[in-house]
Amino acid sequence: MRRVGFHRQHGRHGGSSGFKGMIVKLSIVAVMLLICTLSLFYSSTGTSNVLSTYRSEIRLQELWSNADPGGWRPSSAPRTHWPPPPSESNGYLRVRCNGGLNQQRTAISNAVLAARIMNATLVLPELDANSFWHDDSGFHGIYDVEHFIKTLRYDVKIVESIPENQKNAKKKKIKAYQLRPPRDAPVSWYTTEALKKMKEHGAIYLTPFSHRLAEEIDNPEYQRLRCRVNYHALRFKPHIMKLSQSIVDKLRAQGPFMSIHLRFEMDMLAFAGCFDIFTPAEQKILKKYREENFAPKRLVYNERRAIGKCPLTPEEVGLILRALGFDNSTRIYLAAGELFGGDRFMKPFRSLFPRLENHSSVEHSEELVENTRGLAGSAVDYMVCLLSDIFMPTYDGPSNFANNLLGHRLYYGFRTTIRPDRKALAPIFIDRENGQVAGFEEAIKKAMLKTNFGEPHKRVPPESFYTNSWPECFCKTSTENAADKCPSNDILNIMNNESEKAATDANSTIS
Repeated sequence: MRRVGFHRQHGRHGGSSGFKGMIVKLSIVAVMLLICTLSLFYSSTGTSNVLSTYRSEIRLQELWSNADPGGWRPSSAPRTHWPPPPSESNGYLRVRCNGGLNQQRTAISNAVLAARIMNATLVLPELDANSFWHDDSGFHGIYDVEHFIKTLRYDVKIVESIPENQKNAKKKKIKAYQLRPPRDAPVSWYTTEALKKMKEHGAIYLTPFSHRLAEEIDNPEYQRLRCRVNYHALRFKPHIMKLSQSIVDKLRAQGPFMSIHLRFEMDMLAFAGCFDIFTPAEQKILKKYREENFAPKRLVYNERRAIGKCPLTPEEVGLILRALGFDNSTRIYLAAGELFGGDRFMKPFRSLFPRLENHSSVEHSEELVENTRGLAGSAVDYMVCLLSDIFMPTYDGPSNFANNLLGHRLYYGFRTTIRPDRKALAPIFIDRENGQVAGFEEAIKKAMLKTNFGEPHKRVPPESFYTNSWPECFCKTSTENAADKCPSNDILNIMNNESEKAATDANSTIS
């Protein structure tokens, strides 16, 4: 961008022309000042007023409260004309959602949007049972199906299975044509290739369906539909919600509590290539796991560590919290699978924060054992972390449990999150290991000041839409910017009336 300024004119000038030149220059300066002033004014009334949310200092007591919303509140209701799904669809859409809980929630949200884009009837999404969880409970075992279908009735038609086709007095089940969507496929792929096959065969089956629809779509209403699915329609089954609330109530009975997703597990360590801190036998296990599950890649531990590519160790997590002012009375709920490397990695953390809990230590019942296997256990951890006063992920990657939680907590009322910047923290921890301990805690605090604690903030790649749905899924009751204004409170009545009118019109056409 060229810098605004004035270029010296060469040659001789008379007094009159010099004076006129000065007037012109002053006029240009005045215009530029006016433009800058107007720009600042309008940006303060639009979405730019939250782009600089870094704190000047960290006050411990403030972290136990929700972050400052800046006048924003969650809202995923449509703000423009959003017609109900037509009475006749273009066919049926089946999807298989692979991966863990976070990937599956993302895939389900994408599937609903894909069905809306193609005017398709969505078949209840299939959840991967083999490759990750060894859990065959499926959608019915984890989510409230009736609530899911009812919540999205104004957006898409949903059925539990593809019905049989009545033809020539014979019933025949429609066979879905199998397709493998490109990763992060654009909307155009669904409106061309996928739709063409759907019209040819009556149904298509998209598998695998993890990250198969582009996240950044230049249509706010499509993005708001994703939020309606993820934060409203996808409700866990009543027994999971009840158990989660029981754990939260018992934890909160002794005051506020923090939850931490301690991602120090074999799959993530193998993926990151962070082996050198482990014994030779443990390194062998990690390397074998990596060879079997991930593509070959040159990985040098010191290089990876220096740029923050390794998950934080439990001790590093404890040191960050101590630097921020948390003491050993802090109650912490740990959401984690089996920590790799055994208890020797947990001892330093436990010495700093002895009041550690997990769902097994809080709730002692047969119901807990029965309802925390596989995906259900992850669902309970998800809900406890969502409802905790503070949440801290230690490795928020693109396909991680924490990813959806960060976005859900933002939508749930800007609930405080502590998101360590591993790249900024890595050299501080390396210096400490090399004996440079002076100013360690101040350096940690300085690095953490440049992170977000749950306030509304601009989404910058590689941050995921599912981690931060601002501004599309948020609104303001008082704003000069029409795009940010909250919709009418009776939006559900409006959508219901439109849906009933569409049904009436369809019946009139048939009769």
